[in-house]
Amino acid sequence: MTEKNTVRSCWAMLRLVVCSVVIGLVVSGAATAKVPAIGTVAPDFTLRSSLGKNLKLSEYRGQVVMVNFWATWCAPCRQEMPELNRLYEQYQRVGFVLLGVNVDDNPKAAQELSAQLGVRFPVLFDSAKQVSGRYDIDAMPSTLLLDRSGTVRYLHRGYRRGVEKEYEEKIRELLRQ
Repeated sequence: MTEKNTVRSCWAMLRLVVCSVVIGLVVSGAATAKVPAIGTVAPDFTLRSSLGKNLKLSEYRGQVVMVNFWATWCAPCRQEMPELNRLYEQYQRVGFVLLGVNVDDNPKAAQELSAQLGVRFPVLFDSAKQVSGRYDIDAMPSTLLLDRSGTVRYLHRGYRRGVEKEYEEKIRELLRQ
């Protein structure tokens, strides 16, 4: 092998290494990105609902939307439900929508618990975990607030007493916009 071929071979190897590193950085960055991020449009989804029909998130553009991911086995979710219900009943007449996305394998259990707790807002069933996976849900409950254009403006993972006051402040702020 001549010196010229050796240099070409080294440059080719260097380009291959650089390309591999760049591709690796892009892929790993995409894998760790949180979806959806504050300030981005929430990914659209369609799920079967407790109302007996499919509901599509994008159909609620023009309204302030809360998306609450929950499960029947989650004690904090059950604690939070009456407060969410109160917020829904108080603000639904002025452009607020609350969608409770249940992630249980068995939608019937979610329907029963919702009825038992007197839930009035629509419950959607994500038993295949496609939507909760797409939204990177890693804590129960997880709550997002979307503005009238569908942009994520607030995200809260988990539950603690009093967080509903924060929700109410954010809802009122978004309704005024």
